[in-house]
Order: sequence, then structure tokens, then C-alpha cells
Amino acid sequence: MPDEFTDDPSAALVVDGNAVAGSLEVLFGADVTAAPGRCAHCGTVSAIGELRAYVHGPGSTLRCPTCQGVIIRVVETPDATYIDARGAAYLRFERR
Repeated sequence: MPDEFTDDPSAALVVDGNAVAGSLEVLFGADVTAAPGRCAHCGTVSAIGELRAYVHGPGSTLRCPTCQGVIIRVVETPDATYIDARGAAYLRFERR
């Protein structure tokens, strides 16, 4: 039975969401990799650090580990950082 990820030629380039921890920490002022979020596509709840990260493009794309739906996109330009989180039904950040 074929593995769904080995059929993907970019599978060797996939890391977990912890790979973007530094960029997100600069933006949010704290480590957010333990923050849970719900996939808007399939409803799976995963921590940001558990998402599958594709970081070799012009930005970083974080996908659901269950359905591969895009949860978060992060693109850094010389002037700004853009975050598209429309694939998340929610992201939950605890108050301290």
C-alpha cells in the first residue's frame, strides 16, 4: 500500500512546524509552537509545532498533518511579514 507522503516529490523537504518557530516568535513575542489550532478543512486539532511545514518556497506553508489542508502561510518581504491563517478555524493562545 503506497504511503501518501512518499508519493509526493517534495516530501523530503517537509519538516514540522517548529521550523518556523523563530519567525513566529519574533511576530508574537513568545514561542507559539505549543498553541493549538483547529483545521478549517477537516477539524483536526494540532499544535502549530505539529503542522507539516514546507519552508523551501518564497514563504513557509504549514499544512494539517491529517488532511494536508493549508492552515497557515507566512511570507516575509523587506517591508513586512504577511500571515494568512484562513485555513485555521481558530488558533488558541493562552493568557499568562
